[in-house]
Amino acid sequence: MITPADMERAWCCSKRVLPQHTDHAGVLWHGAYVAWLEEARVEALDQAGLAYAALAATGLELMVTDLRLQYRQALLHGEQVALLSRLLPARGVRLPFSTQFRRADGGLAAEAEVSLVLVDRSRARVLRRPPSALAAALERLAAGPSL
Repeated sequence: MITPADMERAWCCSKRVLPQHTDHAGVLWHGAYVAWLEEARVEALDQAGLAYAALAATGLELMVTDLRLQYRQALLHGEQVALLSRLLPARGVRLPFSTQFRRADGGLAAEAEVSLVLVDRSRARVLRRPPSALAAALERLAAGPSL
């Protein structure tokens, strides 16, 4: 998970809890967290210099192998949420991506870790080493946004 020192170097994706994201009680629906995690990863990769659409066009995908999500406080309709994400050091072929869901007041609403693997769709194989353009983007992603 992201440490307090990592917070300054996290990629940020801002979201607002809209009616379509909530259950009947006005609480952020659990499935919205998963969709927002993907949005945060795609946006961070785009900001790091590699459009996810361009990656997919090469026949490569970053596939989810593991997802852990811990809810801390409910997010309610109308709230602003910052998703703060970091690419953690690789674990073999797995690329762990850690995200915190922060309320406007800074409170921690949820935290998640998603493990990804790079897959060549045409061969249905996990790649042990990414192509150079992706490797460079992953390095930028791990370093965090420029100050």
